[in-house]
Amino acid sequence: EALLQLVEKADGGVDSLDVASSIGVDHQVIVGAVKSLQSLGDVISAEQRSSKHWELTDEGTELAEQGSHEARVFGSIPLEGLPQSELMKLSFGKIGFSKAMSNKWIRVDKSHEGGPRIFRSNIQDQVREKLLLVRSGAQLEEKDKNELKKRKLLTEVTVKSYWITRGSSFSTTLTKQETELTPEMIATGSWKDRKFKPYNFEAMGVAPDCGHLHPLMKVRTQFRQIFLEMGFSEMPTNNFIESSFWNFDSLFQPQQHPARDQHDTFFLSDPALAHEFPQDYLERVKTVHSEGGYGSQGYKYDWKMEEAQKNILRTHTTAVSARMLYKLAQQEKFTPVKYFSIDRVFRNETLDATHLAEFHQIEGVVADYGLTLGDLMGVLHQFFTKLGITKLRFKPAYNPYTEPSMEVFSYHEGLKKWVEVGNSGVFRPEMLLPMGLPEDVSVIAWGLSLERPTMIKYGINNIRELVGHKVNLQMVYDSPICRLDS
Repeated sequence: EALLQLVEKADGGVDSLDVASSIGVDHQVIVGAVKSLQSLGDVISAEQRSSKHWELTDEGTELAEQGSHEARVFGSIPLEGLPQSELMKLSFGKIGFSKAMSNKWIRVDKSHEGGPRIFRSNIQDQVREKLLLVRSGAQLEEKDKNELKKRKLLTEVTVKSYWITRGSSFSTTLTKQETELTPEMIATGSWKDRKFKPYNFEAMGVAPDCGHLHPLMKVRTQFRQIFLEMGFSEMPTNNFIESSFWNFDSLFQPQQHPARDQHDTFFLSDPALAHEFPQDYLERVKTVHSEGGYGSQGYKYDWKMEEAQKNILRTHTTAVSARMLYKLAQQEKFTPVKYFSIDRVFRNETLDATHLAEFHQIEGVVADYGLTLGDLMGVLHQFFTKLGITKLRFKPAYNPYTEPSMEVFSYHEGLKKWVEVGNSGVFRPEMLLPMGLPEDVSVIAWGLSLERPTMIKYGINNIRELVGHKVNLQMVYDSPICRLDS
């Protein structure tokens, strides 16, 4: 109301800085009042203006009150002089000494007994005088301003203010505008005499509070949808803890294989051992490892039950595939199946920008009569085409439980080179026949990580920015909907 009264008295308008000064309040209080009045309609008209003026810095204010460094040096020197070493111990000694010397306020007697001694002459503290002039609102010459600015005693400040004039609906008394039309207003007819605040149909609505999908989960959903479109069934992968038997032995991976060492695998201490196994199947696995069978000579070593019993954090989801294939083999009549899984696996890796101790593995498995390497290539082409990857190459590789085995490479348009995108192969007879599957049944499989394609899609270079305690949650909120190219 005080602002409105000042506007009423002024003919051409008032400046918000002058209003703040006359009322004796901070300028920001007046700015807040201007914006509040603007929201009430055309009570006032406010035009924003900018002006520049010079202000003292904190150091400049200190010098205006206590004197410049050089003047304080002068004041610290008694008539009989002061050793230079004593002067340099003062907080303002070093800066003030050089300035006082250049002004010829002091002189140094280097031949004095006991070391260089400083004596004072005459002084006129022009720096303090100039700072006081600025503080009083006076203008300095450009040369003086630049000198003080160079010494960081003065700074140029831009001040934004409002030129306030009367609006078309100007009044010194304010009536609160209604924001809602209530049933009571309609019933009594009082709405006719009320003033309503105009609706701003351009205003953005408040974003609703809701959950946000992590980028990894978005891409996982896309992969899962592709498998379902291709007729695959999802395998139950809720077992993070697995016995070494299902994780390694059932896959025809020998017990002395390097992947089974502690530097590659996490072993459990409690419970350390598993005890429930299908005994007849376990004996067949033991035999094919130690003596051979099914056309294979095996590995010819002493297979130990203690090694197979060790509990671990699963190193791949292929352990789940082995369980599912064994379950399939126990059916009276074999039926072709297509399985897939996308879940977490654990390896004792050295952590860096592309490796974590846990990650997600995507795996696809097809079991049918007479499947060949050509069928595997065809399924892989169909799978990766749905991901938008059409240029594929296959390279022979070695896996303990697949033969033949292939690494899958795709041409990366951005990097202009071939990059590995997955691994694949045909499960070995030494793995399948002990389960009880028919001899003419083949199983093709392939796998890849979930993190690598997600990092490529979202332009993330460090895996620790995608998974783990260093993830920026704002990235999860702001990430766009992921669409795999088709």
